[in-house]
Amino acid sequence: MKNTRYIILTFLTVSFLLTACGNKENQKNEEAHLHSDNIKSETKEAHSDEEEVLLSQKQFETLKMKIDTIALRNLVGYVEANGTLEVPPQNEAAITSVVGANVVSINVIEGDKVNKGQVVAYLSHPNIIKMQTDYLNAVNNSNFLKKNYQRQQKLYNAGVGSGANFQKAEAEYDASKAMANGLEAQLKLLNINTSLVKNGTIAQSISLRSPIEGYVQKVEVKTGQYVEPQTELFEIVNTHHVHADLMVFEKDVYKVKKGQKVTFNVQSIQDKELTAEIYSVSKTFEDNPKAVHVHAEIENKKGNLIPGMYIKGKIQVDNTASRALPESAVIKEGDKFYVFSVKKENDDWSFKPVEVILGAKDGNWLAVQFTRKLDKSTKFAYNNAYYLMAEMKKGDAEHEH
Repeated sequence: MKNTRYIILTFLTVSFLLTACGNKENQKNEEAHLHSDNIKSETKEAHSDEEEVLLSQKQFETLKMKIDTIALRNLVGYVEANGTLEVPPQNEAAITSVVGANVVSINVIEGDKVNKGQVVAYLSHPNIIKMQTDYLNAVNNSNFLKKNYQRQQKLYNAGVGSGANFQKAEAEYDASKAMANGLEAQLKLLNINTSLVKNGTIAQSISLRSPIEGYVQKVEVKTGQYVEPQTELFEIVNTHHVHADLMVFEKDVYKVKKGQKVTFNVQSIQDKELTAEIYSVSKTFEDNPKAVHVHAEIENKKGNLIPGMYIKGKIQVDNTASRALPESAVIKEGDKFYVFSVKKENDDWSFKPVEVILGAKDGNWLAVQFTRKLDKSTKFAYNNAYYLMAEMKKGDAEHEH
């Protein structure tokens, strides 16, 4: 019985030792495997730093590759702003009547060009005739009272006339003269020739004239219509002084100043870019949206520029020398951007990705900053970055298989 127990105990002891040895061996194998994977991973990362695309001379020529060293280029920064075409207040006019009257005739239609002082319509009303007759009576009465005043003055100076009579004649003459002058001023506002009225010629109608040169923008009256005083009948706009009125938001106001250039487009001539120069920046904000008005004089007026047209513009706010490459030289991979450095290796061309940080954009050019220092003589691919990245990925996939 003792022998049997000894044999069982010995068997368990040996089994335990064998199991422990086996576990240690497995642990060593796993550690060795992990170490091997780490070496492979490090090798792969090191390989990624040396990734390249090789092109033969024929491929190089077929793709029409452009290569050059990177140089400084003046890049312009922009502030985008939208707005409308407008004209200054002094280049817009509303034509109204100063008295209530009926429209006898209309001489213009919308779009017509008019000169300063040109007749646009005629009005007539009995009140206009009455104003002329009142003026004529006031002039004649003033002339009569003038003679009486002069007679009383002579008598007073000779000592045979009373001072009271002289003063009364003087006051009556002054009042009649003021009445006549007031009615004359009213008739002049109606464009009535007062000299003809003094001679007994009474005008049956009055003319409405344009106060400025420009184009008829609106006609808001019909023949025979009665119009109230101060009612707007015509609108005249001088489009020669049309300018760009842009709205610049609060966040960009500090960048904008007088003298800066603006490029913009209007829908009527979409294929033509117009240029302007800022001559005024408003000092107050509009409430909705919170932005300031920026006024710019158009330098190359083309086509039919009408006030109120919607425009989309860019204000040039910065002009700095930066290292730049064309858009076709830059490719985005993940959340990073790359360009390709170039070297000639025997008969082939070697392209290697170089990470960059993008800056300002001007047209098709992008400012770039490199994440590591490069030799000034390094040449870069100026085009086909998308193709080069695709070829490099394809090479990586083939290598993994």
